[in-house]
Amino acid sequence: MAMSKTENNWAIALLFLIIFTVSITAHAAENAAPQNLNYFDELRYRHSLVPKEDIWWTVTGHQMAWMHKNVHQLFPTVNVYRAGPVKNLELVPNPEINQFVISTEDGDMSFANFLESDLTTTLGMLVLHQGVIVFESYPRMKAFEKPIYWSVAKVMPALLVRLLEERGLIDVEKEIDFYLPELAESDFAGVKVRNILDMSTGLDCQDEYQDRQSCYYQYSMAIGDGFREEDAPDNPYDFLANLEVSRHSDQGKEFSYSGVNTFVLAWLVEKITNEPFHDIFSREIWRKIGAESDASFLAYRYGIPLTHGGFLSNMRDMARFGLLFTPSYSVVSDEKIVSDKTLNLLLNEPNDNLVRSDGSHNAYQWDYIDKDGFMIKGGWGGQALVVNPKLDIVAVYTSYYKNDYSQYDLREPLLKILRGIYREN
Repeated sequence: MAMSKTENNWAIALLFLIIFTVSITAHAAENAAPQNLNYFDELRYRHSLVPKEDIWWTVTGHQMAWMHKNVHQLFPTVNVYRAGPVKNLELVPNPEINQFVISTEDGDMSFANFLESDLTTTLGMLVLHQGVIVFESYPRMKAFEKPIYWSVAKVMPALLVRLLEERGLIDVEKEIDFYLPELAESDFAGVKVRNILDMSTGLDCQDEYQDRQSCYYQYSMAIGDGFREEDAPDNPYDFLANLEVSRHSDQGKEFSYSGVNTFVLAWLVEKITNEPFHDIFSREIWRKIGAESDASFLAYRYGIPLTHGGFLSNMRDMARFGLLFTPSYSVVSDEKIVSDKTLNLLLNEPNDNLVRSDGSHNAYQWDYIDKDGFMIKGGWGGQALVVNPKLDIVAVYTSYYKNDYSQYDLREPLLKILRGIYREN
């Protein structure tokens, strides 16, 4: 029987009410836990919001913030071990950073207030100058927590490749299948190690998290980072050994961002040393920097570390890692792990094809290197490791995305402050 006009209007109104209610409920679920939950109930609630039918880390809002700080509760990890006495970091706050005026849509405010405000989603930020902490703020986390550093981790395999290069164990001008014969039948065959380091392979395997048939999504399924379907590749080693993919350019000609490149670099390090990547990183780096805590890599499947973006560490220890790229390395390390020759290579010897119109370039997995000495590696959710060997600066920050992605990006105001306060002698 046909509905009357009045009944039809009521049906439409009811439908909109249902849609609106579901939308509001979902939005609230992403942003805040129900009131008055005890500790366990909130944990159970947070675990229930982790997506089961899609990529888990694409959730935004407060749930994203919670997951960034609690990955170790959700998925397997492999350990990165510290050793020896902790190398203490002196804290001498620079009031100029706290008081630096930031212009926002809500008016001018101090940098410290800016980070605390709802304009940002800052979890934590740390700045060191000449090996001393000059700014430290944890608006939405505890100092001892170990948030995940996503693509910031990419510089770690690159650094180990460079160390092996300096020891004469790797020639970055050789093709990757010279060291990894497993890739001889793959489309990686013939690609030079340097072009893998610089994200310029020319292979059509850029980061892609929508098309599940794409090269990158298949890789992400293989390592466990993407949503796994029943016919997903079993592991990234076999997947890449049989990789067939088109090219978008000749190698060394264009920047093309892909976590696959980082995995291949980690595989190369494992091949040369005959050890798991996380053990090598422990021995060569983490055990030598006076770290406060062990760290870890996310490892979804078979204990394979997610070297392209899954490192868990407290912020002070990440800053200790950053100090290796500065003149103040001796604050944390008894040996100069990152040589002056390496720093000169990163700062001054780019692939000319990868130099941008503003003069900046990328190299050895660092996203951005400029003439002023700033080297930046960013990561998902609004995070970065910033080092400047010329100014003897290290900065680390992490944050998350609001549901509407309206949060301020921290990179621009931070660089403005660092450029404004610190000058090369």
